Amino acid sequence: MVVSKAVPRNEYPRPQMVRREWLNLNGEWDYELFLEKQAGNETIRTEFSKKIVVPFCPESELSGINEKRFIPESWYHRKFVIPQEWKDKHVILHFGAVDYLATVWVNNKKIGMHRGGYTPFSFDITDCLVTGNNDLTLFIIDNTTSELQPTGKQSKKPESYECFYTRVTGIWQTVWLEPVEADYIKTFRVYPDYDNTSIIFKPENVITSETEGITQKVEVFANGKAVGKTSFPAKNTVYAVVKLDEKYPWEPGSPFLYDVVITLEKDGKAVDRVESYFGLRKIEISGKKVLLNGKSVFQRLVLDQGYYPDGIYTASTEAALKQDIVLSMELGFNGARLHQKVFEPRYLYWADKLGYLVWGEYPSWGLDLTKYELFDSVMSEWMEAVERDFNHPSIIGWCPFNETYKTQIPELLSMGYNLTKKLDHTRPVIDTSGYVHVLTDIYDSHNYTQDPEKFKALFEKFKDTEEVFRNHPAADAPYLHQPYFVSEYGGIWWNPAQATEDKKSWGYGARPKDGDEFIERYKKLTEVLLFHPKMFAFCYTQIYDVEQEVNGLLTYDRKPKFDKKIFRKVNTQKAAIED
Repeated sequence: MVVSKAVPRNEYPRPQMVRREWLNLNGEWDYELFLEKQAGNETIRTEFSKKIVVPFCPESELSGINEKRFIPESWYHRKFVIPQEWKDKHVILHFGAVDYLATVWVNNKKIGMHRGGYTPFSFDITDCLVTGNNDLTLFIIDNTTSELQPTGKQSKKPESYECFYTRVTGIWQTVWLEPVEADYIKTFRVYPDYDNTSIIFKPENVITSETEGITQKVEVFANGKAVGKTSFPAKNTVYAVVKLDEKYPWEPGSPFLYDVVITLEKDGKAVDRVESYFGLRKIEISGKKVLLNGKSVFQRLVLDQGYYPDGIYTASTEAALKQDIVLSMELGFNGARLHQKVFEPRYLYWADKLGYLVWGEYPSWGLDLTKYELFDSVMSEWMEAVERDFNHPSIIGWCPFNETYKTQIPELLSMGYNLTKKLDHTRPVIDTSGYVHVLTDIYDSHNYTQDPEKFKALFEKFKDTEEVFRNHPAADAPYLHQPYFVSEYGGIWWNPAQATEDKKSWGYGARPKDGDEFIERYKKLTEVLLFHPKMFAFCYTQIYDVEQEVNGLLTYDRKPKFDKKIFRKVNTQKAAIED
């Protein structure tokens, strides 16, 4: 591994497919931004007036730019040298995420483009490389107001307002290089088979040789002990089954992870080796319950926007990613809706390690869902997100859209649902969180009623009938007896550090008059859902404040507003639906 401690975010960026040799390209790059659209990228830019620290977006303080205005076009450049020991190997250039449309050159040779601000992409740049310094150049287009690209919670106004925050442009995840042989492991899937104490391994390799003498070996370890292995021809093998000698379930509070070593061998010699892990667990729907390993586990979820005061979309350190999960668990939550953002893989790694349940979502806000041209761009990027994160045991469901309205194209939502089920039949899918459902495994609603008695009354009929609260009954798909929960509630407006007359701050409903009223309201609202006999989950808005939105249980810099034990006591009570 080639990396310096001075390089920001220097941990290996792809925790479920680790190679020992790699080169981190984070750090200082040449940079140029344009506040108005220019002529485009017909001529590669060679002069730069600024320096930026990658992987932090130019809107952030950590980038060194701190530009909050719209940045429709920007250029990045840096030089790099390939290590001598990589001679005669193929070199892959990886980008974790670049928002939004990226064109890439190496040594003035255009190597490709990628559309999508939230998913990884890579290029084999071997044929472009030279001895000594190599030039890497990116041109970025980011049109936040087009309504044709997903923006999540990024503001379409010049300033942040209400629940819309600072924009993110350009590189916001790690850029890196790794060497591989001509034949190498491209990706793979691990399907856990909980009932049969085994896994189904689905490989995908790059095989350039004509020879049939290439095999793939999969070895599984538990606590350092070998508990399963198999080998098979690397070409044309669709899947392989690995039986496990010892069974350790992955569960909240007890998240056991098996280690995996995958080796590609040619004529008995290893030509590629990657390390990974998996969790042995099963997700099922049974009536109104969502089962994990055959047990009803009430999902005590909190909304997490994935924003950071100094890095916007990008945490300053890996420790900051882990901290958000630890703080949430200390508050008594066992999971989160990863809201309007595809979170980076290192966050999901810690969710896997700590036993934290998360819903994978797509940043669908910003899109005009009445436009048919979205079918290609949105579905393509969503497919990349599902493919990237499939192996994470912490992900217990998918949700491509959020708060869609009756003016949407219903075929877009049904396509999102059907495509997701094709990509992953092992997890439940919610077509759109709250509002107008079309086709969904789980029915949910959003409700920010602040009066606990009025809030409770909305769900009383559901106790004895199949009549559920729906956000838009006239447009919503009929309720078909699916598991049901309120996936956004609360949002109680409270931040003692901000004056009550501050018109820039924002939250839901009337502000409590004091801290005691806040706690009492939180307790009563939450217990309505926790003690409802047909609710399998709740999701509170939200874990921490984000900029002017001050309805978090923590401040934006992750300081508790109240004693965390208060919320933990409420949240960890036994739910009515639990076994």
